[in-house]
Amino acid sequence: MAMNFEQARQNMVENQVRPWEVLDARVLDVLARVRREDFVAPEHRQLAFADVCLPLAHGEVMMKPVLEGRVLQALELTGTERVLEIGTGSGFLTACLAGLSAAVVSVDIHPDLTQTAAARLAAAGVSNAQLESGDAVLSWQPQGPFDVVVLTGAVATLPPRMLSWLVPGGRMLVIRGASPAQQVALLTHEGDGRYRDEVLLETDLPYLLHAEPPRQFVF
Repeated sequence: MAMNFEQARQNMVENQVRPWEVLDARVLDVLARVRREDFVAPEHRQLAFADVCLPLAHGEVMMKPVLEGRVLQALELTGTERVLEIGTGSGFLTACLAGLSAAVVSVDIHPDLTQTAAARLAAAGVSNAQLESGDAVLSWQPQGPFDVVVLTGAVATLPPRMLSWLVPGGRMLVIRGASPAQQVALLTHEGDGRYRDEVLLETDLPYLLHAEPPRQFVF
């Protein structure tokens, strides 16, 4: 029997995401509207709504739906923000961010992921997302600053250069620390170089390239 994707998407929202304390109506609506199954590899299409991270190329993953919901809710997007996403991945979270904000710039270090995500976003009719390829950890520099910055991969420590990409009053969501107990944290720029730091939950995701912890040598 063919899978009913519309029903599966609604079940994902109501039975997975909402019980994980995601109650923002706009977030639930965008997760119900964006066709998640169109942003996964064909061989994973039947798993598009499962409560698991789905593998991408280069050792990257697509976040679980529940984590995507918590990330989107934490950003409190109103539709007016300019958003920077570091780590385009599948393009699904990019599409959700675009549906909740005014414009999105998304960068990925892997050009093939950027290309695939761009095709998926175009097919989904997303017109307010600009995709770029570059190493955001070491060298790529955006035309900023931004109201919201989202890191979709983990960093052992946040590169200080990224803080300059946030406007006063802006918000940055970062996944930081040591696996397997990384922190999902929200940093709010309060002006004059001050940032309010709120830890939201723990997770475990692959590190952004060049943002891994230093290697530990054992003798």
